[in-house]
Amino acid sequence: MTRIIAGFAGSREIAVPKSGTRPTSDRVREAIFSALDARDAIVDARVLDLFAGSGALGLEALSRGAASVVLVEKHPKAAEIARKNAELIRAVGKLAPGSAHVVVNSVEHYLAGLTATAGNTSDLFDLVFIDPPYDLPDDELDAVLERLNPHLAPGAEVVVERSTRSTAPRPPAGLTLDKSKAYGETTIHWLSRD
Repeated sequence: MTRIIAGFAGSREIAVPKSGTRPTSDRVREAIFSALDARDAIVDARVLDLFAGSGALGLEALSRGAASVVLVEKHPKAAEIARKNAELIRAVGKLAPGSAHVVVNSVEHYLAGLTATAGNTSDLFDLVFIDPPYDLPDDELDAVLERLNPHLAPGAEVVVERSTRSTAPRPPAGLTLDKSKAYGETTIHWLSRD
């Protein structure tokens, strides 16, 4: 089990899949959300959690005041756990059903199916978490960033979690790698939309 750290659902335990995912440690999540709080990047944000696993990152943002979250997970068992976790967090916060949505699909297919309407920023995401398996090849991560780019709001924040042995992401035009910080075996890369 893991827990939501802060916000209206702070200290609530959420389930994690028994295998096939690598939950972000409490220490790393605390560091991520402290930095996001300092950037005022959570409250009222439209959040996308790619390779969501249990949904802990996206649901932490929802607990801290994000407007909505979409959790994308291709493994059905993990997605079912994310769905139950989302229902728990929505119930605790008395949030509308549309505030947390779980999509059972690969990240590539999900992003390929998105459409951006010119001039309509309500279709765009303000905050994105990308926590793929550590063995995801670097070029596949770069392709995810390329497909994601048109669906980011101006000033959007993108948080990428990788193994310290992986190279830094190569962001497409319009995205900037602001900083990278290591926490043991995990490195967090911070990207922002120009």
